[in-house]
Amino acid sequence: MNEQQLSEAIEQLLVERNPRNMQLARTALQPGYFVRAARMLRGLDGCVIIGTGFPVTGTFETDGPVGAIILYNALRSLGAQPLLACGPPLSDALCDDFNVLTLTARTYTHALQEATRMLAEHAPQAVIAIERPGLAADGRYYNMRGVDISERCYYFDPIMTQASCPTIAIGDGGNECGMGNISATLAGLDINPSITPCDELLVADVSNWGAYGLLALLGHWARSDLLAGITPVEILNYLLIRGSVDGVTGQSTLTEDGIEARVGLDVIRALRVLVNSLED
Repeated sequence: MNEQQLSEAIEQLLVERNPRNMQLARTALQPGYFVRAARMLRGLDGCVIIGTGFPVTGTFETDGPVGAIILYNALRSLGAQPLLACGPPLSDALCDDFNVLTLTARTYTHALQEATRMLAEHAPQAVIAIERPGLAADGRYYNMRGVDISERCYYFDPIMTQASCPTIAIGDGGNECGMGNISATLAGLDINPSITPCDELLVADVSNWGAYGLLALLGHWARSDLLAGITPVEILNYLLIRGSVDGVTGQSTLTEDGIEARVGLDVIRALRVLVNSLED
């Protein structure tokens, strides 16, 4: 198995369950999107902005922050300088333990100004969005039930669209940043899809799992099994203590989009098997 084949195997694995039509989304993407995105992150030694945080019932959901923290830790171990970009209450929950870029913009005009300032100040080498709300065609934010959540969102989209560096987005439903790349394919679904684009879109049944796919490739190149040391259950516990809930059920449980954490661990094990089959 070569790198392109590994990427395509990862892409298939991560949408096998298909709870939100990400198999359809996959058909709209050029195969090899995981290896192309991972190459954008390979060898970075400067700032990487990782945007996450999807509002649910007055707090934030477990899907997104887990993957963002795992990416943050992995990229830092590889020599990059990651920042977690999010708004309250997630930014307040993370700021004691991570380098956090707090989003404050509640209007698009303010967001453009904030993005310009942040991009100039931090000069990122890459920008990643993982389970981050993306603007719909009417300039509003919606959850998967079609509920307008704009009043609880802080803008991240302009950081994606104004960045001069590579941009990567990970999503699992169609209403996240980056899904503008396949808006025509998503038009037939019963959602308010995002129109915010990115350079490379990654899809997965659970957005957190997209981070694991990137680590599979980055770890291979670094000759280090980055998947062996990650602890999603510990991170879930860390987030639950700080107020997170499952994005589907709204409950404070060790789940991601209604899926038990053990399923994510099965995905990690399957990814490690795939990487071990990669040709040197």
